[in-house]
Amino acid sequence: MNLALFDLDHTILPLDSDHEWGEFLARTGAIDADAFRRANDAWYAHYQAGTLDPVKYLEFAFGTLSQFSRQQLDDWHQQFMEEVVKPAVVPAAMQIVQKHLDAGDLVAIVTATNSFVTTPIAKLFNVDNLIAAVPEVAADGRITGKLLGTPTYGPGKVTHTEAWLKGLGKTIDDFTQSHFYSDSQNDIPLLARVTHPVATNPNDKLKAHAVAQGWPILNLFDAHAQ
Repeated sequence: MNLALFDLDHTILPLDSDHEWGEFLARTGAIDADAFRRANDAWYAHYQAGTLDPVKYLEFAFGTLSQFSRQQLDDWHQQFMEEVVKPAVVPAAMQIVQKHLDAGDLVAIVTATNSFVTTPIAKLFNVDNLIAAVPEVAADGRITGKLLGTPTYGPGKVTHTEAWLKGLGKTIDDFTQSHFYSDSQNDIPLLARVTHPVATNPNDKLKAHAVAQGWPILNLFDAHAQ
């Protein structure tokens, strides 16, 4: 059995689910659209530039979620999946995940985006193991606005992946092959930790690094873009 890890946003999903969730809330009128969009776009620019403070960003994201009941959030998320996520899914991305599942590999999605937004998306890809930022949840199911533990961002992806594997009695080095697919230079720490890093739809910074390192480059969305 091999290990196959996938980043989510812009790797197997041709959008940023966190950013699109914010846009969806703004469109529905749930939040002040102009103020939220300005903040959301600013955080997204920091993410793309590699200058994001993940704790502050997650407190912003969870603070937005904390304004609503869990039932309301779940209802909105179901609508978000139907209107935004499912229409964006690309067959080639589904196929590469399924290839690893069919091979009997241990498969996980490792994302900096929070688990509220990404759990249903992982299920859509038939992936049971999700490593994501976890919001604190009150006894009534309401999201409090606080982050549990540490962010799953940058080097944090290595820390959280190793902790998850330790819980299974394994380490990354126990696998003959370990794969990680990602689009971003933010994920170089985990890409460098596996035996088979794959720069997937890479941004310019990761593409340059992948070329220098001799890592394979995979473009899943080319046909979709055309």
